Amino acid sequence: MVTGSRIPRAQQEGPSPVTVISSEEIQNRGYRNVFEALQTQTQNTGMTQGEDYGNTWQPAANALNLRDLGPNHTLVLINGRRVADYPTAYGGSVNFTNLANIPAVMIDRIEILSGGASAIYGSDAIAGVVNIVLKKKFDGVDVNLRAGTTERGGGDNQRLQLVGGGATGDFEGLFGLQVEQRQPVWANQRGFMDSYPDGNNVGYRLNPQSGRYLGDASCAGLGGLFGGNVAPVPGARGGYRCMTDQYYNNYWTLQTKKENYDGYAGGTWHLSDSGKLFADLLFGFDHLQNNTRGPSFTSPDFINASSGDLERWYRLFSPEEIGGKSSNNSKWREVSWTGTLGYSDRVANTSWEYELAATRSEYRSDRTTRYTPAAGILDLYLGRKLGERDGYPVYDPDPARLGRPLSEEEWRSLRRNVTQHSESYSQTYSFTGNGELFDLPAGPVAFAGVLEVGKQGYRIRPDSQYNDGSLYNVSKASSSGGSRDRYAAGGEFSIPLHDTLLASAAGRWDQYRFSGRTEEQTTYNLGLEWRPLTSLLLRGSYGTSFRAPDLNYIYQADANGYYPAQKDYYGCEKGVDGACKNGRVDYVQSGTPDLKSERGRYWSYGFVWSPSSRFDFSADYYHIQIDDLLTTLDPDKLLRDEAACRSGGLDPDSAQCRDTLARVERNAGDASVDPNRLNKVYVNAINAAKERTSGIDLRSNIRWGAGDYGAFSSTLGYTLVLSHDYKQSDDYPSENQRDSLDSHDWRSKLNASLTWDYAQFTSTLFAVRYGSVTNAAGSGRLSPWTVFNASARYRLNERASVGLTVNNLLDQIKEDDSDGWPYYPTGNYDAMGRQWWLDFSYHFGG
Repeated sequence: MVTGSRIPRAQQEGPSPVTVISSEEIQNRGYRNVFEALQTQTQNTGMTQGEDYGNTWQPAANALNLRDLGPNHTLVLINGRRVADYPTAYGGSVNFTNLANIPAVMIDRIEILSGGASAIYGSDAIAGVVNIVLKKKFDGVDVNLRAGTTERGGGDNQRLQLVGGGATGDFEGLFGLQVEQRQPVWANQRGFMDSYPDGNNVGYRLNPQSGRYLGDASCAGLGGLFGGNVAPVPGARGGYRCMTDQYYNNYWTLQTKKENYDGYAGGTWHLSDSGKLFADLLFGFDHLQNNTRGPSFTSPDFINASSGDLERWYRLFSPEEIGGKSSNNSKWREVSWTGTLGYSDRVANTSWEYELAATRSEYRSDRTTRYTPAAGILDLYLGRKLGERDGYPVYDPDPARLGRPLSEEEWRSLRRNVTQHSESYSQTYSFTGNGELFDLPAGPVAFAGVLEVGKQGYRIRPDSQYNDGSLYNVSKASSSGGSRDRYAAGGEFSIPLHDTLLASAAGRWDQYRFSGRTEEQTTYNLGLEWRPLTSLLLRGSYGTSFRAPDLNYIYQADANGYYPAQKDYYGCEKGVDGACKNGRVDYVQSGTPDLKSERGRYWSYGFVWSPSSRFDFSADYYHIQIDDLLTTLDPDKLLRDEAACRSGGLDPDSAQCRDTLARVERNAGDASVDPNRLNKVYVNAINAAKERTSGIDLRSNIRWGAGDYGAFSSTLGYTLVLSHDYKQSDDYPSENQRDSLDSHDWRSKLNASLTWDYAQFTSTLFAVRYGSVTNAAGSGRLSPWTVFNASARYRLNERASVGLTVNNLLDQIKEDDSDGWPYYPTGNYDAMGRQWWLDFSYHFGG
């Protein structure tokens, strides 16, 4: 059975294109995991941030973004079944499936259906469906040991894979285990970003009314910190502050530290000639650590009792003070599992087969971060509060305290572990059946049906310390969570109209119940396959799709968070200190149960030409559109628009500007303290947007023999985005996302491979060419980028083999100095450089 249809078929190619990645290709092309195998596919034109992309929302998870429609518009299945969402939302907004903890050792193949498929699979299948198909049978036991590193430093890693299985009597069993450990990669291990020339403040006293620093031209007490790279820098309005160029590069992990213990166990009991009971369990225990910035202290504005002036104090703490940079890491401990129990059989003397199955999936993620108690840090630097004057607290602190480094013991006494617990679950009870209804002159009419009852939910429980006032300068956090019930019924027909013409039709009804509401959607799909020649397939499909509102959009309480690397464009124009750098921007986001389902349409047409078993070529056009799109405003676009509205680039009286300015909160331009300072942005979700995208996909496979020199095979894939338009609401103009400098996604992507099999030796060269993307400054485009991977494997005998894999063969990193540090396009590419692995495999048993 091929993804995109519940009707079994002999031919892989159908009315919609399906890409298949085999387990051998995962190994030979240098893919480290499932995410990399999918991320390099040409249909994945959207940028996402994950565990390899430094400063990111989800350092413990990886998400897919087919057609650049967002991680929530791709349905990810394992063995054709839904799994639990990652417990926390991607970018604080949308729910998605984590691809970082699926054991590669158990994968048989990955199937990618591009385009809408809600008529078959229900909600979420707007951009496409990814079905990760696990191994069903195995004879004996395979062991694989692998070790590797990065050539430029950091990232040492080891992996053990174990897979085995067999049969005895009426029982068949299968198991797999994957254990992986990896060290982090720090920014200061990459020469092109091992300093931060703009500098960061290490310590200062500031009069916030005049903007004058109160220090002199000496940093003697702090000069030994950050490797001795602290120096006085004059302020624009007088005085000095202590600064360093060794902050971000010391505290920023380009790649997480991780330990994964992932496994699988499954069994099938043959109860009769056709009836069988089956059960399986996929599980993961994952530990990760990452860091994006070091700890610091910014005092409240206070009256200095000695001088009578308003002051603000600041200290940035160095690795030397806190016991090493890793002591500031945030830590994730995650447990996930998906279990299925089912029975399948064939109706006697008919073509009809059926299956009853129950699936339960759960995911738990505990994030632990270290924060500073308010009482301890204020007492340390400011001393006892003496009272208030003119609305400001009064202190009489010792300035020498600010200039003295902390000891590790002092620092440890100032820190607390704070843990947020996040959980999600999904459960589905399903009945499916397929068979032949009746015969037409060209062949039998086949039917497949499905009935489903399901439930999914999530819960986020922040540590009570977030809200009890005991932590210093930490946003409050609210508990949130909720669930919804799901009911569905669908049917699919395969109708042979002629020996050369096959039609398909599918329809599905879905109902969601949540928060006292009921949402219903009916979707359909039509497909046509015409084979005028045995070597030629002409195909087309048209369908509707939908996506129920994200649970996070429905149930999220007022969430206070921050974007860790965002520029304040209007503040930069007005000379607000630090606004021109990518810094922290606070946001408020809340959910609402009144959101509607998104509605989509999809169509595609193309051909497949296969004149021989050695060559095939396909070309397909696709078009996807979404109405009532749920959207959370992009903070970068929001702040760019705000600057244009305030500065005259956009009409301040337009609906767009009225909405934009209402979402941005900043101090007045004539405020006595911090004029024009950005306080927060409001980014709640609305059903307003429209999105359209279209493009072409090309695929080719060539296989040929070379006589005594073995055999060769090559693949080629190419996707070109022809259009991508976005409209936030009817009052907003349509935006050309494809060519906009506000977009950081690819307009084209190409991958190609060449494999040589010769006697006991196999080698593969794999390349991915990424199209141009916008630079960090938003002022132009970075040139296309190509990465080469290579692998070689030698079979020592029938049981043993050794292999070498080299990723980023040319050791190149795509640099971008248009907007300063970190000097590379985070999210689009990584900064690993060349990586290599050696592995050894051995097979025991049959």
